[in-house]
Amino acid sequence: MLLELKGIKKRFGGVVALRRGDLAVNAGEVHLLMGENGAGKSTLMKIVAGMHQADSGEMLWQGRPVHFRNPAEAAANGIAMVHQESLLAPHLTVAENIFLGREQRLPLGWVNRGKAIRRAADLIREHNFPLNAEWRVDKLSPAGKQLVEICRAIQQGSSLLIFDEPTSSLSESETHEVFRIVRTLRDRNMGVIYITHRLEELRSVGDRITVLRDGETVHSGALAELSMDQLIQYMVGREVASIYGREPLPLGDEVLRVEGLTRAPLLKDVSFSLRAGEIVGMAGLIGAGRTELCRAIFGLDPVDSGSVHISGRAMHIKSPREAVKAGIALIPEDRQHAGLSIRLPIGHNMTLANLEGVCRWGFLNLGQERRIAAEYTKKLRIKADSPKQLAGRLSGGNQQKVVIAKWLVRGARVFLFDEPTRGIDIGAKVEVFEVMDELARSGAAILMVSSEMPELLQVADRILVMRQGRISGELPGNTSQSEIMRLAALNTANGELAQ
Repeated sequence: MLLELKGIKKRFGGVVALRRGDLAVNAGEVHLLMGENGAGKSTLMKIVAGMHQADSGEMLWQGRPVHFRNPAEAAANGIAMVHQESLLAPHLTVAENIFLGREQRLPLGWVNRGKAIRRAADLIREHNFPLNAEWRVDKLSPAGKQLVEICRAIQQGSSLLIFDEPTSSLSESETHEVFRIVRTLRDRNMGVIYITHRLEELRSVGDRITVLRDGETVHSGALAELSMDQLIQYMVGREVASIYGREPLPLGDEVLRVEGLTRAPLLKDVSFSLRAGEIVGMAGLIGAGRTELCRAIFGLDPVDSGSVHISGRAMHIKSPREAVKAGIALIPEDRQHAGLSIRLPIGHNMTLANLEGVCRWGFLNLGQERRIAAEYTKKLRIKADSPKQLAGRLSGGNQQKVVIAKWLVRGARVFLFDEPTRGIDIGAKVEVFEVMDELARSGAAILMVSSEMPELLQVADRILVMRQGRISGELPGNTSQSEIMRLAALNTANGELAQ
């Protein structure tokens, strides 16, 4: 046995993060760690990696009891963690990040930069990573940064590598590359703990699985012996007959109309409309222009031509401020950096888009803000200690609900959801979809950008497909994944793959 955890407990103030964390990992296996947001997965792994210390319980590493006081001790014993949010030094190169803290020096004390570059290049070449040792990390894609963190762990000679949501921000091809790397590490007799919310990934990468719920281990065993329905039941504590699904609504008047929106070379003559009570899905491959379309409508990026109409009235939206005044809300893909102020309390975040409504004579009405925060915390079932809790300390699903609450407080009528379920668990996904359905029932119009085709098929009334900056077609909500992919990836005129 490589790693064994028995009865791990951890509290943060009055919050119990782990009630009983049990886990056993063998060398040469990929062990999946599953559970809803807030179940305790990351806390348990941070204890293993020396970032937190357990209040009680036992951790055995290669058969002997251990207690790591910091990540350096864990790394020295052969444990490394690849975090969901990059912990690299962005201003340094790939090579400098790989050997950060373990630099080899020349006789006079200077860092031997040339040797670091050569060693990093050898490591990159050995694993066939699409990296260059001299590239600056801040110029890399999320996938590239993940690869640098993996290189750091491999270079340290780790025996156990922990992946925390490694594919949450990666494209399909990048995701398959991560799978290849994980399988390679397993074949080299390393132990791998793999945290993910993507149920479709499990069979591609995992051997055994442990499920946490409310801070406790509720199941552990071979993945092959567990059905998807059983897994979901372990995670959420109840049977889920249909993960996604909504009843179609009678549609109201047109709320949003986009005509000929163009921003070369990203958007090319994009036109569509949304009606009250409607959820319209937006499908497409990475780079098709979906996020760019949302940004353009919201006034974040200037357009070359085209127009946006709200309830039949042409709007000249040149900034997010003007979009907000027009009743448009953007729930961005990267909620932590673009949707929230993670260092501000929940209450401040909820009223951020409607400050004039909670200010009097230039001063914030804290009593009114507390009432608003309490109302929407209850309405959206946000799990938090109080409205004073910092937004950055919430789970991913609860952070997403705070972003939605901000726009509900504002009274928006058009909602642009960009990858609304990225990085959140199955239970939180259902709750986000329930909120979207409630918005539609209240007369809002919703555009839902998603790379998860099963979600689009279950939630959307109709689906627009983008390819190379254009809308390549429109499909009914009850279409098939193959039809979506045909419009997303093929030049339909000749049936060839789009370049």
